[in-house]
Amino acid sequence: MTKQRRFKTTAIAAIAVLGLGITACTPGGQSENAGGGEREAGDGDYTIAIVPKDATNPWFVRMEEGVDRYAEDSGMNVYQRGPSDTDATMQAQVIQDLIAQDVDAIGVVPVDPAAIENVLKQALDAGIVVVTHEGASQENTMYNIEAFNNEAYGAFIMDNLAAAMGEEGLYTTMVGHVTNASHNEWADGAVERQKEAYPDMQLLEAQDRVESQDDGEVAYQVASQLLKAHPDLKGVVGTSSFDAPGVARAIEEAGLTGEVFASGTGMPADNKDILEKGIVQSLTLWDPADAGYAMASLATMILDGEEIENGLDLGLEGYEDMQFAEGSDKILEGNGWIEINADNVGDFGF
Repeated sequence: MTKQRRFKTTAIAAIAVLGLGITACTPGGQSENAGGGEREAGDGDYTIAIVPKDATNPWFVRMEEGVDRYAEDSGMNVYQRGPSDTDATMQAQVIQDLIAQDVDAIGVVPVDPAAIENVLKQALDAGIVVVTHEGASQENTMYNIEAFNNEAYGAFIMDNLAAAMGEEGLYTTMVGHVTNASHNEWADGAVERQKEAYPDMQLLEAQDRVESQDDGEVAYQVASQLLKAHPDLKGVVGTSSFDAPGVARAIEEAGLTGEVFASGTGMPADNKDILEKGIVQSLTLWDPADAGYAMASLATMILDGEEIENGLDLGLEGYEDMQFAEGSDKILEGNGWIEINADNVGDFGF
């Protein structure tokens, strides 16, 4: 069967559109011909490939479950294919192979957005729909899905920490690296939430932001030093998935369980013990399976010629009211965060 291609990439088509002075824009503001030519609706029988950072990482193994679920729900050929390691060059090669296979759409979780700009442009020029997740800076994508607004997610982390701390006391923030944009936006959102909602909590000005280097051992060492240097410290906002476990270890070793608290992002299976022991009251996360499903759903909508606009429903909880990020016509944000605690930590399967 010959599949109907979504884009007309000939120069004649492009000139015709320009000559008529026509610019087809979605309500979000992005041109519908982001792939370089005029898009036509397809026939609903598509091949969609999702490319994670790393095919073996448990996070992306979980993502594949969502991709497979979408394939089952839609009846289409939808699958995940990623590099064997978290390597931008290897990821670019996977995308190159998919272009050669003439897939209809590619969804990517970029290892390094800048490193795959060229290959994604090749995909768009070939008439392939390209969407991304966690690639807010990606230029050669039609749309980028984020599970949530970063500042709002940081506020959610703070709400969880504040509840554990009894809404009072001294706290600080921990990021993987001070150069990590997302981690710092989460931490900033947490601090802003504290200022507006929890007046009896105070940020540790002497060390208001510390680094874990995305390493649980470093998080433990830094937290141990903080607890010794600041005996009145009562809470730590973590952002990297390594932060809360490392801080929890320091809390337990110092005999401060129930007196000092940590919250932040973490995988359920990796943190089951510290949650059930009560060292950490709750952690926050988004489900990578949902993100994989959402990318495939968005790609299908684009292929079908649907308008991509505020209020977009991608068919699953947390992604049923997508909104364009302020000032953007590419970044779509949901409310896809979840809370993990001792009661539900065994329910997620990852």
